[in-house]
Amino acid sequence: MDCSLPSTHRSTHRSSVGVRANGRVRLPGLWLAVLLLVLLAVSVTGTAAERPNASRTAVVLTLDGAVSPASADYLVRGIERAAEEGASAIVLQMDTPGGLDTSMREIVRAILSSPVPVLGFVAPGGARAASAGTYILYACHVAAMAPGTNLGAATPVAIGGGMPFGGGDEEGKRREPVRGDSMSDAIGKKPAKEPASPAHKPGSAMEAKSINDAVAWIRSLAEMRGRNADWAEQAVREAASLSARQALAHNVIDLIATDINDLLAQVDGRSVTIAGQDAELHTQGLALRSIEPDWRTRLLSVLANPSLALILMSIGFYGLIFEFMHPGALYPGTIGAICLLLGLYALSVLPVNYAGVGLVMLGLVLMIAEAFTPSAGIAAVTGAAAFVLGATILVDTDLPGFGVPWTSIITIVAASLAFSLLVLRMLWHARRRPALTGGHGMIGEAATVLEWDNGRGRVLAAGERWQAEGPATLPPGQRVRVVGVEGLVLRVGTEHS
Repeated sequence: MDCSLPSTHRSTHRSSVGVRANGRVRLPGLWLAVLLLVLLAVSVTGTAAERPNASRTAVVLTLDGAVSPASADYLVRGIERAAEEGASAIVLQMDTPGGLDTSMREIVRAILSSPVPVLGFVAPGGARAASAGTYILYACHVAAMAPGTNLGAATPVAIGGGMPFGGGDEEGKRREPVRGDSMSDAIGKKPAKEPASPAHKPGSAMEAKSINDAVAWIRSLAEMRGRNADWAEQAVREAASLSARQALAHNVIDLIATDINDLLAQVDGRSVTIAGQDAELHTQGLALRSIEPDWRTRLLSVLANPSLALILMSIGFYGLIFEFMHPGALYPGTIGAICLLLGLYALSVLPVNYAGVGLVMLGLVLMIAEAFTPSAGIAAVTGAAAFVLGATILVDTDLPGFGVPWTSIITIVAASLAFSLLVLRMLWHARRRPALTGGHGMIGEAATVLEWDNGRGRVLAAGERWQAEGPATLPPGQRVRVVGVEGLVLRVGTEHS
C-alpha cells in the first residue's frame, strides 16, 4: 500500500514544517530574532540620539516665601531630580524674606554638592533675597538679580534651637549700606577698600557666637564663589542691603538679567567650579522645565504651621482624654491619636521650645481637670495661664510666619474654658437631679396594686412585680405611689396621701 502523499501535498507539507527542497531545515524563528535585534538596535540608537536633547533642559525651581522645612524639602529633592535626569542647569528663582537656619543649611548643602550648576536668580522685579536668601544666593554657582530687586539684611535675629534668620523689612532691621560712596559711585565703579562701619554690638555671648559663626560661613561661601566677602560680613553684622545694580557693582552678584532666558543667554560660556572641577556652561537655547511642589511638599507646608500644630495637639489631647474616660468609644481615641501625631510631627520640623510644649500640656490638663475637680475655677484659670505662656514661647523664633499668633492662642483657650464650664454645668445639674437608678430611683414611681391583704401584697412598678407594704386595705387595680424601698420590698401609699 502506497502511503506517500501527492507531490503537491508533499510540497505543501514541507513548507509548513519548514523543510526546503534541498533538505536543509528552515527556521522561521530566525527571522523573528533578526527583526527583534534590529528593533532593539534602532531603539538604543534612538535613545542615544534623544539623550542629548533630553539633557538640553534647564530645570526651574521656585523659592517663593519664607525658607521653611517644606521649601527645603522641595528644593533638595528638586536638585536631586534634576541631577538624575541629566539636566544642563538648574535655575533657582527666589523671592524670600528669610527663614530658618536649619532649612537654609539643607538647601545650601544641596547646592554645594549638586553635579548640575545652580543659577540663583532673584526675580521678578520687586523680589528680594533677604537674610537666609542671601546665603543661598552666595552658595549658587552663578548669582543673578532682576532689575528692581534687593538682597542683604542677613543678621540672625533670634537665638534658639533653630537659629532663625529674620526677614528684612518685617524685622525692622533693613538698612541701607553704610558706605562712604554715593549711589553713582557705587554703580559706576567697583569700590576700593572702604572704611568699616560701626559693627553691631552683640547683646550676649551666645549672640556673639551665632553672629561670628554666620560671618565665617557666609565668608567661606563668598570665597568659594569669588564674590565680595567683606560686604557679606557687613550684611551679617550690620544688616546691610543692596539693590541689584549696587550688588553688581560691589561684586556681590555676577550679572543682572531681565528674565530666565536672558540669564541663560548671558551665562553661556561662563566657567564655574562644580565639585572641585572647572566646567564651562552651555546654556544658550536650553528648554525650560519647571518642577512644581508635589503633594508631599504642600502637606508639609500646611503641617509646618505653628497654629495648626497647636490646634492638632489640643484636639489630640482631648481625644485621648475622652478615650481614657470612656474606654471603647474608639472614635475619640483614634482621631485624637492621629491629630496628636500630626501635631508632634509639625513641631518636629520647627525650632520648638520644649518648655513651651510642657506648659501647653499642663494647661490642657488643668483646664480639663476643672470639669472633674471642685477647684472653684482655680484649675481653669491656672491652666489657661500656663497654656497662654507655653503657646507664646512654643516656637523659638521671632521670624514672622513661624510664631503662634495671639488670635489662635486666645481662640484655643476660650474654646477649652468654654468646654470646661459646659461640663461643669452639666455635672452641677446632674448632681441636683434625683437619682434615676438603684433603689432610690424607684421612689416616686407610680404602681398598680395586683393583690393585697392586710397591708401586704404585690404591685406592678416599672414593668416588674414587686412585694409591697402599705395601707391595710387596697383594692386590686388601685393606683399607688412608691414612697420608700426596704431591700426588695416597696413601701407604697395612695397618690393623694
